[in-house]
Amino acid sequence: MSRACCLAACAVFLAARVALAQPSSTGAVAPPRSPRNANYVIDARLDPATRTITASEIITWRNITSRTVDDLRFHLYWNAWRDTRSTWLREATLAHVRYDRRPDEWSRVDVGRLILRQDQDDPGTDLTARATLISPDDGNVEDGTVMRVPLPRAVGPGGGATIEITWTAHIPRTFARTGALGNFFFIAQWFPKLGVLQNDGWNCHQFHSGTEFFADYGVYDVKLTVPHSWPVGATGVERERRDNADRTTTHRYYQEDVHDFSWTTSPDYLDLTERFEHPRLPPVEMRLLLQPEHASQARRHFDATRETLTHYGEWFGAYPYGHITIVDPAYQSDVDGMEYPTLFTAGTRWLVAPRSLTPESVTMHEAGHQWWYGMVGSNEFEDAWMDEGVNTFSTARVEGVSFSPSYLALRYFGGFVPYAFHDIAVSRELDRNRMGLYRAAPKSDLPASPSYGYFPSRVARNAISYAKTALWLNTLERHLGWETLQRIMASYFSRWQFNHPRPSDFFETASAVSGRDLGWFFDQVYRSSNVFDYGVEDLQSTKEGGSYRTSAVIRRYGEAMFPVGVRVTFADGERVDQQWDGRDRWKVYTYDRPSRAVSAQVDPDGVLLLDIDSTNNSRTLAPRGPRAATKWSLKWMVWLQDLLLNWAALA
Repeated sequence: MSRACCLAACAVFLAARVALAQPSSTGAVAPPRSPRNANYVIDARLDPATRTITASEIITWRNITSRTVDDLRFHLYWNAWRDTRSTWLREATLAHVRYDRRPDEWSRVDVGRLILRQDQDDPGTDLTARATLISPDDGNVEDGTVMRVPLPRAVGPGGGATIEITWTAHIPRTFARTGALGNFFFIAQWFPKLGVLQNDGWNCHQFHSGTEFFADYGVYDVKLTVPHSWPVGATGVERERRDNADRTTTHRYYQEDVHDFSWTTSPDYLDLTERFEHPRLPPVEMRLLLQPEHASQARRHFDATRETLTHYGEWFGAYPYGHITIVDPAYQSDVDGMEYPTLFTAGTRWLVAPRSLTPESVTMHEAGHQWWYGMVGSNEFEDAWMDEGVNTFSTARVEGVSFSPSYLALRYFGGFVPYAFHDIAVSRELDRNRMGLYRAAPKSDLPASPSYGYFPSRVARNAISYAKTALWLNTLERHLGWETLQRIMASYFSRWQFNHPRPSDFFETASAVSGRDLGWFFDQVYRSSNVFDYGVEDLQSTKEGGSYRTSAVIRRYGEAMFPVGVRVTFADGERVDQQWDGRDRWKVYTYDRPSRAVSAQVDPDGVLLLDIDSTNNSRTLAPRGPRAATKWSLKWMVWLQDLLLNWAALA
């Protein structure tokens, strides 16, 4: 049986498993979808007055690798903001981002006690004093975001350990989309969390300003004690709620087959629900925690989530959990646009323009992360593109299918008032795939290098992880056809859901399912920083006797290579299309025709969306400059007139 057939069979088998794994209102998933080798029972109490969390956890861990280890490694993410000497804040400074905070607006994690049990008969060993903070990435001894705990005896394959930890954490004013503002709390990456043991050792990186997260799957059983009557949203399903004598309430949330847990609480939330139903997909209870001033936008949040569940489910595979929570963050809290298992933050403003995809775009993008971050356990420390880029492409496609046309919207008066330009439609290829962002920094980093090592500016890292990946996926869609690319992505999702794929796994799936060796393409878009740039260098058409001799010189200006189409159009309407493998530096096309050539164009169908300069893709012998100038001058005059009228109305 061919490899493609094997993958197709695997996809069918796993799709059948999806159908059997019915969603549950209790947070249970049956049969289990993941190894469940890192399970957490957490009991946490929030003191909003002091912005402190006091908590304990019991971690049940199993070694599912072939490696024997003599230590455990934990992430202590919030130590990234205890002072300005952490790696996270040093990198932020390198990108000219500085934080001016009061002493009580920083954060820290203080481990009080750590007890280890390595089997049922083990009474427990107190390892608190043996725990040390390490810096495996950059040697910054003042970082504090990774804790190493040496073991009394090594844990081999199939072995395990139970770890009991007590800790306190001070909640910061929001950093990296976690923290508090007023009585709004969004709590993420807040507990001591095991790294991922792989066959080549612990994957437990320091917290870097430009990266996100990586963890093993398990079961989370979490009790959260918060002020009475404050709504709580969290990963999973609320199984119990108990009112306490001290005017607090304890909420117990539970979820199986996830790799993280986040939560939020605020007395201001509007708590709304709707149900997603689809003839071929499992139902999903949608919960929206909405700011009161955004009450009129509830429908837009639900509709955007519904479109994501529909199209991602139809194209890639079903969402299996049966519930999803949409969080609308407080104004200026800086936690918008972030994803966690079964929960995500959206982001909107009090005034929004119709057909501008606010709040739809961020809602769809964060809901989509449930596939490429949540169910496919990508390593975002090292390969951020496997989630962010794949999801950017996927979101753009949903926007193109469900919300076209949408229009450019800009905000004025300090960002308060939006205005939609209904004569400027937003393009999936140019705008939603963030082509401008990629073109601004196409060589900023080598995609194959670890993401945590990218230059820490937002433009530089987003150009590669988000935009470049979305553009090369869209290029593949145009090169292979959507039907083939959809089968590639569905097969990849089916094979690697609830697992930890590497880049080679995606590339091998693409070649196997398409039936083509695509290594040449991935060598250029992933293992190289070379750019694509094809153009028409020259076009001549001269009369020789009774006909015209036309020559078109097509040139490869960039280092990367891709097969491109070449189109020459003649005055009598004849159009000649040819294909060039694009490997040489230049190629000349010569024609003898009764009519003069009008234009020549390379890549006329726009297949190669990675081309960094489309302005050189065509050349004409019938200049249209005056017509273009008239068109745009009239548009600008209308816009100027509208602007003056608006200013006059406010005068």
